[in-house]
Amino acid sequence: MDELRSKLFYEQKNGYDLIDTAERIDAEKYCKAYMQFLNDSRTEREAVDNAIRLAEKHGFVSYVPGMELKAGDKVYVNNRGKALMLAVIGKKPLNEGAVIAGAHVDSPRLDLKQNPLYENEELAYFKTHYYGGIKKYQWVTIPLELHGVVALKNGETVKVVLGREPDEPKFVITDLLPHLAQDQMKKTMAEGITGEGLNVLIGSAPYADEGKDRVKLAVMSMLNDMYGIVEEDFLSAELVAVPAFDVCEIGLDRSLIGGYGHDDRVCAFAELQAILDVKHPERTCVCLLCDKEEIGSEGVSGMQSEAFDTFMEDLCESQGVALRRCFEKSFCLSADVTAAFDPLYPEVCEKRNASRVNYGMGVCKFTGARGKSGTNDASAELVAYLRRLYAEKGVIWHMAELGKVDQGGGGTIAKFMAKRNIDTIDAGVPVLSMHAPFEVVAKLDCYMTYKGVLAAFED
Repeated sequence: MDELRSKLFYEQKNGYDLIDTAERIDAEKYCKAYMQFLNDSRTEREAVDNAIRLAEKHGFVSYVPGMELKAGDKVYVNNRGKALMLAVIGKKPLNEGAVIAGAHVDSPRLDLKQNPLYENEELAYFKTHYYGGIKKYQWVTIPLELHGVVALKNGETVKVVLGREPDEPKFVITDLLPHLAQDQMKKTMAEGITGEGLNVLIGSAPYADEGKDRVKLAVMSMLNDMYGIVEEDFLSAELVAVPAFDVCEIGLDRSLIGGYGHDDRVCAFAELQAILDVKHPERTCVCLLCDKEEIGSEGVSGMQSEAFDTFMEDLCESQGVALRRCFEKSFCLSADVTAAFDPLYPEVCEKRNASRVNYGMGVCKFTGARGKSGTNDASAELVAYLRRLYAEKGVIWHMAELGKVDQGGGGTIAKFMAKRNIDTIDAGVPVLSMHAPFEVVAKLDCYMTYKGVLAAFED
């Protein structure tokens, strides 16, 4: 009966029971590079800049429409500094399809409003508009940094990074003391802190002169000294407040990584590193670092934009191939994180189908909400393909879903890739505390996601 059970039953195993010392060392090396990338990439713009820097070190060049391409060539297109597309040209023509890995590099954050600066009772604040799905109460009383760009009327763009270095000032959103919060604490968690209440405290010392708004004047004077900007320049700025937490190892065994922005830069780095490491692929490999996924993949830098189609059409035209013929033979790994089972909150997950920390890459046949609305829902044949591929390549993985059926749900870029007639499946790293200012992932899962993307590129 034991032999029969072993033959017929399926049992998931903890990844540490399946890897040897050499692979643990490889995982540590990979995660060290990832932690550095995440620490340096607080916004989608910074992630794209850092990805281009790494790509150019590995021989990638900026693509120019019409340039001649041959097998092995490495090119990239920078989409407005907020999204990135990279390709390694394969030996086979594009009418046999491409292998695509797509992730996003935007994360939940607090955007500054276009008229953000004001003074109230001799304290200066920035007004914000939260971006993506957040629990607003998690963003108060934590240190914040300021990142982004200010576009001036003369066409110059000024980069702003304030609070990243240890000796630089941080910012904060204050909260009520518990002694006076009895009315606030009677509210729901969604109502206790409001969107319009997420105002960032940025100064308190008044300008040494008479008149009104002296604290605001002092703050604006310092910003002018540092960056050469005036208040009107906020109208054409993209400035964001993000958590001022350094990426760090979590746990006595150092098996976990804590930091801001794992969703989805952990998968973005996996596919970036994979396309940097791929050697002489049979089919053209494409890596997509997308923007705006957290708000529906909208805009010119999101996956609903035709920027990707234009890039692929250029590659196809260089080989005399119709884009639609390329897409129908292509495969896309939509590399996005999934919710790890948290034993502190077991009621929202169905254990048999939940992703788990240290069980490797989480593969999601479907995402969406409730009755699978808003999902791609990959075919059985596509799942079988991954089963075969990952067994051959030694990739540790498991099937996953995003919580109980009626609990809620979420989406990825997969449905937008599928709309292009590309076979697509979701897969990525399980995350604890997803969308919080400080998220947690497992090193083993990070490394196996990289291996999973690389296996698809090399197949």
